[in-house]
Amino acid sequence: MEFRKFDIDGPALVIPRRIGDERGWFAEEFRAHAFKRHVADVDFIQHNRSYSRPKGTLRGLHFQLDPRAQGKLVRCPRGRILDVAVDLRSSSSTFGRHVVAELTGENGHQLWVPAGFAHGFCTLEEDCEVAYLVTDYYSPEHDRGLLWNDPALGIEWPVTEADAMLSPKDRTQPRLADLGVVFA
Repeated sequence: MEFRKFDIDGPALVIPRRIGDERGWFAEEFRAHAFKRHVADVDFIQHNRSYSRPKGTLRGLHFQLDPRAQGKLVRCPRGRILDVAVDLRSSSSTFGRHVVAELTGENGHQLWVPAGFAHGFCTLEEDCEVAYLVTDYYSPEHDRGLLWNDPALGIEWPVTEADAMLSPKDRTQPRLADLGVVFA
């Protein structure tokens, strides 16, 4: 298993090693002691999964406030997505910056999105499944979002506003400048 860091402290790309032959392959997708040693000392308590039928489905950017903030280990077992994490830690020198990873069923990569970051993804093909382990339970009263296409974020999404398949909630999230301090 390989762990790659970004130029923003916190997120990491987790690359499981696949052992294959003519039958297919085998991979250890998560190993607690290695994750704790190389990425973060966290406990995952819930496993979530989403399915998006159309290409261009955009979900996010979502996060939960303290004390119910969530870290997420995200993978795409079927399909292909552009996965994004935005730093919302106001004391961070990388506040407002983001990391991007292409996660696919074929490459098996996973993105670690720590608490203090907003998370979202866009499907790059039809019929995508996204699975993620989280460090806290969903809490509607702590659930928040950030406008996916806020120009201040500089995210190069593969869809335009007219083409993106969004929930009504994700169309009206606040911009970074209007969010206020959500994580110290």
